[in-house]
Formats: sequence, structure tokens, C-alpha cells
Amino acid sequence: MALTFPNRSRSYDDERQRVRFLGHDGMFEVPFFIEVDAFSKPSSSPSAEAEYLKAFDASLSSIHDVAREAYSHARKNIYVLTSDDFR
Repeated sequence: MALTFPNRSRSYDDERQRVRFLGHDGMFEVPFFIEVDAFSKPSSSPSAEAEYLKAFDASLSSIHDVAREAYSHARKNIYVLTSDDFR
């Protein structure tokens, strides 16, 4: 089956400076993380979480495309996307 993203939920991990989201391959959940510097400049403002989630949402289509590409190369337990994946 193809990787899909039917659930639009995402969460921010402040400690690791990344956003978590899920893909699905049939009935299997595929966890993804994307480092914030891949889609936004680092921020130290108190509203950094909201800024990162907004930037994530604005780039959702390209993030999903990159996630599909990473998933197509190898099956892993989790995927961490970095700025290098978007070049």
C-alpha cells in the first residue's frame, strides 16, 4: 500500500526541537519527526510552539512528499526528516 496521511494531528517536541506527525501504510502507523530547522528558523519566543506548528501546516504538502520519498527508500521504526531531506 501507499503511505497516506489521513490524520492531520501533529505535536511539537520542545526538548528535541521537532514536530511529530503520523503516516499510515494500510493499518500500520508510521511515525515521523521533522526537525524545525527544516521548515522554519529557530525561535526562542514564548510562542515558538505555535509558530512551528503554523509553519509545519503551511508546508504540509511538501513535508508529506518528502516523507513519502524517505519511506519509499527503507522501512524503519521511525523517520526523522532534516533540512538535508528538503534539498
